[in-house]
Amino acid sequence: MVPGTLYNLFPYFVLPQSLLPPLSKSSSQALLFLGVILISINLRTTIASVGPLIPFIREDLGISNTAAGFLTTLSLLTFALFSLLAPRLGRWLGPARAIFAGILVLALGASLRVLGDVSLLYLGTALMGIGIVTANVLLIPFFKVRIPEKLGLMTAILSTGMSLFAALASGISVPLAEGLGWGWRGALAFWVGGMVLALIAWVPQLSSSQKKPSHVQVPSKNVWKSTLAWQVTGFMASQSVMYFTLITWLPDLLVARGMSPTTAGWSLFYMQLISLIGTFFIPNLLLRLPQQSGVVLGVGLGYLLGYGALFIHQEWVTYLALTVIGIGSGASLSIAYTLISMRAAEELTTSKLSGMVQSAGYVFAALGPLFFGISLDWLANWEVMIWLLLGMTILFLTFGIPAGKDKKI
Repeated sequence: MVPGTLYNLFPYFVLPQSLLPPLSKSSSQALLFLGVILISINLRTTIASVGPLIPFIREDLGISNTAAGFLTTLSLLTFALFSLLAPRLGRWLGPARAIFAGILVLALGASLRVLGDVSLLYLGTALMGIGIVTANVLLIPFFKVRIPEKLGLMTAILSTGMSLFAALASGISVPLAEGLGWGWRGALAFWVGGMVLALIAWVPQLSSSQKKPSHVQVPSKNVWKSTLAWQVTGFMASQSVMYFTLITWLPDLLVARGMSPTTAGWSLFYMQLISLIGTFFIPNLLLRLPQQSGVVLGVGLGYLLGYGALFIHQEWVTYLALTVIGIGSGASLSIAYTLISMRAAEELTTSKLSGMVQSAGYVFAALGPLFFGISLDWLANWEVMIWLLLGMTILFLTFGIPAGKDKKI
């Protein structure tokens, strides 16, 4: 079946425009906000919910720490591969339709991963990665074209929704599995309902984005040859390594220090909940500043303080460290998304930069959870993770400070 035929068939999966009532501009924007909120809910919950459940998955399926850590790594590897294809998919289907397709694939993967053995768990995880990255790559350029006057607000909504519900997923995973008796499969399947709601809420965006793919070559920059693009990519990679390593292994680290699995899950919830301070307020602040390097420096110094405090085995110090790390984590995500939109001049370059940043960035991010899982099997030393996070902070500053300067690709 040729691509053009596939494109012509795709609209039958959604409501045609003639069946939807005309909307005022305010109603259209309200529906867009609702759609973005519901999509943002689903972009991290499927990954964040796994960390607290790793002991249950490991015991039930009889897999090693390395194999358990590979669950997060596999998601990130699919992020890396399909980040490059997402801009092309967006040009072919149109951004709104491609985002819808991404959430549909995400729901399919989230359903598959709980239905069988390790092979289905990995297959579903890979499909989820494809769905997540498709939406992730295309939402920022979608905002820049559809509602450029509210770019900061939309970025804040996206990153805040991602962080808030990632926190919630971390906190309630063990209670769902143990308290309600759903097991790890039921706890992971719980989130599929949110994906269905996101698909329904996104339908109005499909009817308002009917343009067919353009075959006209729009001039754009080669981001792969840009030093600035690589700096933004390095920044994204370092903050992603830190985030995904923590959400995968922090609960296990805390259990190893004497916490119950439930308390460890809620500790991860707390770290991600406090991150909302950074995710919501940082984007508009960054857009008002001539340069963003100072914000990057402040966040990096906070990381050094927070990670260093994790060497101290006292619960109150741990929670103080998680507070600082959490605020930095939320700020880092918002900085990364904002830099993608600020460092490119036009839509196509923004899409290509978004694809590059999330592709090359996640290649490196994928190594974090896997590397530490291997080191834990070999060395049985949790402090290796802290040293890894400190090393990533140095790279965070090395790439982030020049990326924060007022330049365009």
